[in-house]
Amino acid sequence: MPEEEKIETTEATELTDEVLETMPALALRGLTVYPKMMVHFDVGREASVKAVEEAMSQGNPIFLVAQKDIRVEEPDQEHLFSMGTVAVVRQILRLPGRTIRVMVEGHYRARLVELVQSDPYLMVRVEQMEQEEPFEGKTNSLRAEAAIRQAYELFDRYSELSPKTASAEMLMNIMSSEDAGYIADFIAQNVAMRVLDKQSILDELRPVQRLNKVNRLLRREVEILEMEQSIQRRVQENMTQNQKDAFLREQVRVIQEELGEDGDNEIAAYRRQIAAAKLPEEVEEKLIKEVIHLEKQPYGSAEASVLRNYLDVCLELPWTKTTKERANVQAARKVLDGDHFGLEKVKERILEFVAVKQLAPDLKGQILCLVGPPGVGKTSIGMSMAKALNRKLARISLGGVHDEADIRGHRKTYVGAMPGRIINAVRQAGTKNPLLLLDEIDKMGSDLRGDPAAALLEVLDAEQNSTFRDHFVELPFDLSEVLFITTANTTSTIPKPLLDRMEVIELPSYTDEEKLQIAKNHLLPKQLKRHGLKKSQLKLTDDAIREIIVSYTRESGVRILERELGSLCRKAAMGIVSQTYKQAHVNGDNVETFLGPRKYHPEKEGMENQVGLVNGLAWTAVGGTLLEAEANVVPGSGKVELTGNLGNVMKESAKAAFTYIRSRAVQLGVEADFYKEKDIHVHFPEGAVPKDGPSAGITITTAMVSALTGIPVRGDVAMTGEVTLRGRVLPIGGLREKSMAALRNGIHTVIIPKDNEKDLEEIDQTVRNALQFIPVDHVDQVLANALERPPLAQPAADQGGDVPLGGAGARAQTSLPSA
Repeated sequence: MPEEEKIETTEATELTDEVLETMPALALRGLTVYPKMMVHFDVGREASVKAVEEAMSQGNPIFLVAQKDIRVEEPDQEHLFSMGTVAVVRQILRLPGRTIRVMVEGHYRARLVELVQSDPYLMVRVEQMEQEEPFEGKTNSLRAEAAIRQAYELFDRYSELSPKTASAEMLMNIMSSEDAGYIADFIAQNVAMRVLDKQSILDELRPVQRLNKVNRLLRREVEILEMEQSIQRRVQENMTQNQKDAFLREQVRVIQEELGEDGDNEIAAYRRQIAAAKLPEEVEEKLIKEVIHLEKQPYGSAEASVLRNYLDVCLELPWTKTTKERANVQAARKVLDGDHFGLEKVKERILEFVAVKQLAPDLKGQILCLVGPPGVGKTSIGMSMAKALNRKLARISLGGVHDEADIRGHRKTYVGAMPGRIINAVRQAGTKNPLLLLDEIDKMGSDLRGDPAAALLEVLDAEQNSTFRDHFVELPFDLSEVLFITTANTTSTIPKPLLDRMEVIELPSYTDEEKLQIAKNHLLPKQLKRHGLKKSQLKLTDDAIREIIVSYTRESGVRILERELGSLCRKAAMGIVSQTYKQAHVNGDNVETFLGPRKYHPEKEGMENQVGLVNGLAWTAVGGTLLEAEANVVPGSGKVELTGNLGNVMKESAKAAFTYIRSRAVQLGVEADFYKEKDIHVHFPEGAVPKDGPSAGITITTAMVSALTGIPVRGDVAMTGEVTLRGRVLPIGGLREKSMAALRNGIHTVIIPKDNEKDLEEIDQTVRNALQFIPVDHVDQVLANALERPPLAQPAADQGGDVPLGGAGARAQTSLPSA
């Protein structure tokens, strides 16, 4: 015997009639011990080992009770069943490590009354159940005798079906007893059953009823074993037949080799693959024709190579293979919440889609388009959907694709021909119902070789894609079961017919608070792991993360934020490796020590009120931004000069503002003939950046009025809105991103069109609480709130009222900065 194994034994301790109320307890996982049974098992948990050693050393009994959940490491009373067995530890075998093997003998049933202590081991107070008198000398009732005979018969059959589990010695042990209670306990102890079934037997105190319950469970086990044997027998018969077929095929192959007919093996292999694939009738006929064609070709000919490549591709396609979809809202919610923070409305829309799939699994034609700025998680949400729905994922990047053949493939007669990206993705996924993620669908181009967007019209049309024909395959392939998820930064560059086939889900920019939580819970742990740092080696405060967000990034998503955190981790790793410090503490005051000078200085709390300088708000593909407008008046001949790399729409907004001011010159306190003797120059800084859009209308108007009247504009006010010739303020888009930009830049008041008041519900609550929003429907209201003093002398109605000149719908935004 190895030295590390030591056996300790105790003399058989007979329990007295006195009930022992308090004793050590051992929580069993997946095991139930019955009275009068000798059982051995391994004990590994420290508390359990101490309980066994205590009972062994004191010669006291121990209470054995099963756990309800075997995964619980430190069980309380609520984790234990109420009924257990009081037993005596007969032997302990110490194994290497802290594990011991114990042998116990059960004595009587007991009910758990109270858990007295849990440290250093479980101590319980139990109530002894009534023990029956010894059976010797008693006579069974007819009901008991019938149950016992049934148990003999069932256990005999069980031992035949499972000789390794039930030995002949066990059968003899049962046959030699007429005690119904003992027989029930013995069978339950030695037959494999579920834990709950074994516990229900332990709970039953009446012997005959206990044996009847065991008989029912034993009959079920016998039926299961008989079914297993039947299945195994059929499998063995099939294997025998397959082995026979394989032997005959091998003989045929050897004969063909002797006759020099090796080329037929390839043809036969193709025929077998086609027969085994269970292809659609049209596909099978086409492939068989190609095999016949290949059979007639010389082995090394170019045509034979083309045919082999074609057959290989077609046979690799999953014509009938599918994966079982898991349309479960709770599972999808758990996956989305685990992978993404925030984006509640987007998650809710995706969960609605999953709920519909759960109620209508056969529903087809669901094509979603996730639209949002870079870095907000469009691609990762698509991947999370594939994981939540248990679908295979294949990603296709469409950025820069400008050839129709990339989508539909090339005809197989061309040299180097291959299938299109759609068929290739399905082929790689290996199933006909994958999730295809079409990334950057807004960045496709077109040239003389065709338009890939036009080719996608059939792919993304639920009424047509059930018979999609790739130029290479030349056979109809069913794409109706594929779930298409597309991503884009903007819908303005997606052709309208293609956009009409997709349901658009917009992903908004992250707020600073959302970025903080994402950085703490996702990005920072990821970067720490990537750079080999422990959590204790880099302490990053919330103020430090906020400082990085505000002063080192300017984005809608979190990609640059992740790179800055990675840079921070590298600096910390360098300091730790060079033993400059053992632990890096980063707060809002010392961020510059690690990341260098601040890249952005957005705070404008101290901005003064100035004449002709107005804070406008613009939308860009990376989120909102503050867009200043400057106006200056100089002697001249009435020209309006516009600079700052402006688009046509923005130039027209300036002309409309100029005409409005001319029409209301007297009421605005401006000389009636100012347009004859003065030139107005309007400039938007950062001239290298293209700017366009209608929402700078009230910004330009306010700047011009301020420059003409000499009244300063409030520096803590920003504005956005389209202006008409009659001074009406029309709605705009991108209000959520623009309001976040205003907050980042220290703005206190935001003037918005009245028709955009409903969009305030979409804005984050933190932003809404920090800013004052003033809805307006006329320029008079804009000037009253933006200028230090209102220039208006009388109401705007004196100028003839607001005559409708055009539609007031919100204008589409572009990827350029849109004022």
